[in-house]
Amino acid sequence: MAVYVPNTEQEQQAMLKACGFADVRDMYRDVPDSVYLTEPLDLPEGQSELAVRRKIEAMAAENHVFRHIFRGAGAYNHYIPSIVHTVTDKEEFKTAYTPYQAEISQGVLQSIFEYQTNICELTGLDASNASVYDGAVAAAEACEMCHDRKRSRILVSGTVDPHILSVVRTYSFGRNVEVVEVPVRDGATDPEALKALMTPDTACFLVQQPNYYGILEAIEPLEQIVHEAKAKLIMSCNPMTLAVLKTPGEYGADVAVGEAQPLGLPLSFGGPYIGYMASTAKMMRSLPGRIVGQTVDHEGNRAFVLTLQAREQHIRREKASSNICSNEALCAMQTAVYLAAVGPQGLKTVAEQCAAKAHYLQKQLEEAGLKLAYDQPFFHEFVTEVPDAEQILKALEEKDILGGLPLDDHHLLWCATEMNTKEEIDETVQIIRSVVGKGAEA
Repeated sequence: MAVYVPNTEQEQQAMLKACGFADVRDMYRDVPDSVYLTEPLDLPEGQSELAVRRKIEAMAAENHVFRHIFRGAGAYNHYIPSIVHTVTDKEEFKTAYTPYQAEISQGVLQSIFEYQTNICELTGLDASNASVYDGAVAAAEACEMCHDRKRSRILVSGTVDPHILSVVRTYSFGRNVEVVEVPVRDGATDPEALKALMTPDTACFLVQQPNYYGILEAIEPLEQIVHEAKAKLIMSCNPMTLAVLKTPGEYGADVAVGEAQPLGLPLSFGGPYIGYMASTAKMMRSLPGRIVGQTVDHEGNRAFVLTLQAREQHIRREKASSNICSNEALCAMQTAVYLAAVGPQGLKTVAEQCAAKAHYLQKQLEEAGLKLAYDQPFFHEFVTEVPDAEQILKALEEKDILGGLPLDDHHLLWCATEMNTKEEIDETVQIIRSVVGKGAEA
């Protein structure tokens, strides 16, 4: 197979000499020997398209898709109406990219505008950006929005998804920003601990609703503590819950973020997903990325424009609020099509089914001997105590059922959605009942 470098070795040597380097290794002199590649990568010889296809299909066949899923923890198994893929699988949408010439990208801009409108309606906030890479990045970007020279300390609830906390810490490390984890009490944020940690240099507080353990946080007292300290409140919400629960806007949040995967995106073994971001009008100019707006053209016809572009590719680097490069345009469109397909009442019905089935699952598990770990209200996820997490998960896997996420050897985080039928739940509980019963006999 031919190489894709368009110049000869002689030309490369001439360029190196002109730059003052003896050879390629000299050009990378600052790269340590321990990480510098001295030999070609151990790759197989090129193969035909058919041979490669067969090889990739064989590898893909090793993936296992469970018959029934009772696990969430940030990625959720929801039904996606067929019209969603019918629309978004069109070639013109698949190939869409960043609208550098916004005026002639009206279709892309309109799809983003519709998505932004949906997010504002869901969150109850004034403005939304065109999306970011995933929910964890959205949370980290929101924290970056809030801090300044006087307020650079970030508080994060200990009930936030560990993956989100990890990304927030990674973002903050490079900016030398302190991240403090707020202690947990009975599976939820401890308000007294939050109050004690509030200092004049605290920029914001990040809380997840529902939290990582599935519990619905009492947001009102947290909001009061945060705003009394003149800090900003960031809520990371599962968007499915916003069809039936109070919105971040109603709680008084300054910024709302989250993973929009539940809104029309398949599990896909972990991605691509999409992070949504919305804020009050006061903070709109601090939103990272871009915001699409609606206007009229010179003939008075409806038109769309890039209203704000707070990314470093478009404005001076020192003025940019973020260096994030692009948005999840196709995923945003898929979310918009999903919401248009199900409508407000449909989304509410899905959310109600999720909650109802999760509560039924919890009651049945409790009767089977799995006690609820936290006596707190929950939406569609909850934690149970188990005698042996590995034993229970193995028994379920033998029946092609993916059980809850193991938090440790004696706690499982369960999830139910509209995809789980009563028969599936009963079958799962019966398997667990037999495992717990055998353990008790032993």
